[in-house]
Amino acid sequence: QVQLVESGGGLVQPGESLRLSCAVSGGIFSIYSMAWYRQAPGKQRELVAQITSGGGSMTTYADSVKDRFTISRDNAKRTVYLQMNNLKPEDTAVYYCNARPIPWSWGRGTQVTVSS
Repeated sequence: QVQLVESGGGLVQPGESLRLSCAVSGGIFSIYSMAWYRQAPGKQRELVAQITSGGGSMTTYADSVKDRFTISRDNAKRTVYLQMNNLKPEDTAVYYCNARPIPWSWGRGTQVTVSS
C-alpha cells in the first residue's frame, strides 16, 4: 500500500521561501506522474503543480503559482519536492502530494502559513 508523507511546511513572512518534500513508500513511484495540491480553509482542494514520470519530466503549474513555485522529483529517493519562492498570504493552505491522474490515499499534508 502506498503511503505519502508531506513535510517542510511552516510559518513564514510574505516574500520568503519554503521547500516542501513528499516521501512516497510502496508502489512503483517512477512510473507515476505526481502533483502537489493545496486546500485553504473553506475552499476546495486545488491542483498547484504536476510533473510527469520519465527522464524528461514535464511540469505544469496553476497560474497563481507560475514563476514562483517549482516542482521536481528524485526517483531514486522516491520523493517529490515543491520549491516555493516569494510566498504570498494567499498561498496559506495545507499542501498535499499525490499521483495523477488517479490518486492514492491522501496523506496528512503539511501546513503552510504566510503571514506578517
